[in-house]
Amino acid sequence: MLKRISQTQQRLKVGSHGEDYGSWMSNPVFYLFGGLTLIAAVLAALSFAVFHLTVLGVLFVAAVAVLLAVLGWITWIRRQYAFGKGGMMERVHQTILSNLDYDGKGQLLEVGCGSGAMTIRAALTWPAAQVVGLDYWGAMYNYSKAVCEKNARSEGVGDRCTFVRGDANHLDYPDERFDAVISNYVYHNIMGADKQALLLESLRVLKKGGAFVLHDNMKPQMYGDMHAFVQKLRDMGFEQVEYIETAAPIFGSKGRATLMMLGDSAMIVGRK
Repeated sequence: MLKRISQTQQRLKVGSHGEDYGSWMSNPVFYLFGGLTLIAAVLAALSFAVFHLTVLGVLFVAAVAVLLAVLGWITWIRRQYAFGKGGMMERVHQTILSNLDYDGKGQLLEVGCGSGAMTIRAALTWPAAQVVGLDYWGAMYNYSKAVCEKNARSEGVGDRCTFVRGDANHLDYPDERFDAVISNYVYHNIMGADKQALLLESLRVLKKGGAFVLHDNMKPQMYGDMHAFVQKLRDMGFEQVEYIETAAPIFGSKGRATLMMLGDSAMIVGRK
């Protein structure tokens, strides 16, 4: 069962010192649709003024209208996701950490840390923990190790946060290295990978008795039968394992989550 956002998470204010946590709706998406809109507008103008092809011009005008609607939609999504604006990123992070049954001792790993926002929130939540944020930092987002380290220093946890480049397919850590493992909206972005195998790789580096929350847009066509996967983990000796749908609790309704492209949000929670 999904736990409510804790009072600790409600009290924590992250991103209040000018940190750059960005948004899940990346700039290249806007460049793509903005460029397509411009091209369609130019072709519409040429069709009417130069080639005198009215039907073609109307089609391009319709394309411009559709593309402008898409731009408006993704602009709204970007605002909802952006830190300090719509607040959805923060709410998701609060929910994940509120459901992590972790005593704050030892080391915590975040797989796919992005701009470092949840890694840093974890460090603020558990002052005795050493927190590692791992990411590939691909070109899709303007995130980097340097951005993460700058954010951590600004939040006052630079000495307890370490950021490393890595591949979620093959984590460069031995078995049972970390006391807790978390992840958020990462695995669905890794093209061609077996999603359940990715989950198992993240759990491989978790110590016996360690807690985990792995959250993603777990579309059935990508993830397969997650209830069967949960049973597999139980058969492997994992304890208190649950598959919890989070779209409605976090976004207000499954429909709103779907409108924000995260309608299959869910997490597996438990202890190794």
